Amino acid sequence: MRIVSLNVALPRLATYKGATIQTGIFKKPVTGRVMLRSLNLDGDQQADLSVHGGPYKAVYAYPSEHYEFWRQELPQTDLPWGVFGENFTTEGLFEEDLHIGERFRVSSAVVIVRQPRVPCYKLAAKFQRDDILERFLLSGRSGFYLSVEQEGEVGAGDTIELVQRQPDAVTIAEMNRLYVRDKYNVALLNKAVASPALPDDWRRYFLRRLVPPAVTRS
Repeated sequence: MRIVSLNVALPRLATYKGATIQTGIFKKPVTGRVMLRSLNLDGDQQADLSVHGGPYKAVYAYPSEHYEFWRQELPQTDLPWGVFGENFTTEGLFEEDLHIGERFRVSSAVVIVRQPRVPCYKLAAKFQRDDILERFLLSGRSGFYLSVEQEGEVGAGDTIELVQRQPDAVTIAEMNRLYVRDKYNVALLNKAVASPALPDDWRRYFLRRLVPPAVTRS
């Protein structure tokens, strides 16, 4: 398991549906060592902190293996590393195998698996096509967000070493299922809610699925 490409970007202006937006999704590969801090990488920044960034979304990772699928899906689209807005383009890590709360060492840094990526309209702005949001969600190829437990320098080519497993916790793939295809799977919802490292906003979301609002009778 390793980092294939390390990608960063500062927010820039882009045009989508006639409107000008600010976004940090236009990541580009960088060489050399970069300091990974508690909220992001040096040289990287999120434009809208209400939905991006923060301690539970400090780093976005995307499996390099998914790129072949997207080359088949989007044959006319250029797909360089970082095109999905990821900081780490990875090798050997997959949504089905990653449990929430699992720890990995990357050089001198330690990161924790936190949640899948749910795309916003800025992914559509990046690709200039509305259908990419639904296609991205339905594909199950979400990638995953990491929090930073220990800061350190990282770079392309670094090994990603498993430090601690959480085999009883919900996986990234299972969270994708609950969000897209299997929203009221009680067993899976209970598994997710019981995962200690699940972010609070996801816990509340899943709890609402378990306890739907009461119906008011007239």
